[in-house]
Amino acid sequence: MKFAPVDILFSASSTPQANQQSLGLLGRIAVGTSLLEPFRNQPTKTEVRNCLLKVFTVMADSQRKAKREDTSLPEDNLARLWILAPSASPGLLNSFGAKLELDNWSAGVYFLADSLRTAIVAINQLPVTSETLWFRLLGRGTVQLQAVQELIALPSNNPLRRNVLELVFNWRISVMAQPDLTEDDQELIMNLTQAYQEARAQAVQEGVIQERRQVIENLLKVRFGSVDEELSTVVERLLQFWSLD
Repeated sequence: MKFAPVDILFSASSTPQANQQSLGLLGRIAVGTSLLEPFRNQPTKTEVRNCLLKVFTVMADSQRKAKREDTSLPEDNLARLWILAPSASPGLLNSFGAKLELDNWSAGVYFLADSLRTAIVAINQLPVTSETLWFRLLGRGTVQLQAVQELIALPSNNPLRRNVLELVFNWRISVMAQPDLTEDDQELIMNLTQAYQEARAQAVQEGVIQERRQVIENLLKVRFGSVDEELSTVVERLLQFWSLD
């Protein structure tokens, strides 16, 4: 019997703690072996059960490997499944016995029974904070639009802003090359248009600045032979003046 592949499977045991903290809620999830299953619409009960089959398969593979290598595999080291849903109705959550754990986790994160090692993240219920921005960008409608506006408002040197805008830029180019766009694709394009325009403007600006930097450095090399640390400072000052045009 074959199971559909997991959307995202990663092991972050070696991820620096500082990097995990900078990712907010995603950083908390990115601990140990994690399976991420994002949905564009609320998953059905069947889809949730199919996700459970996947995490059980990953668990079984890990246990067989530990047995072959004659090593122990503590329960806490087993894979954990995170189902990312734009919304999750009370009926869906109750049917799986999913509960909030507000003492340790934010609203919107519902955990199934401990042994199932599974949680459903209802993105539309997450608090509007910087810690949840990564996930709210995966939401729908106004949730996603607000997250895009928050993303663009971040400082230009913010790593989250830069990385996400680069992803949006590449995604938009690849999607627009497709002959037939689905309604979901069209909604995503509409919601992410502002982010795409920002990414494009940033790419153009960085290209222009790099060209200007090369011109200045070439002129200085002709005059002084090379660009040392002191001249590098001059280059930066000239770029600042040039960027005012």
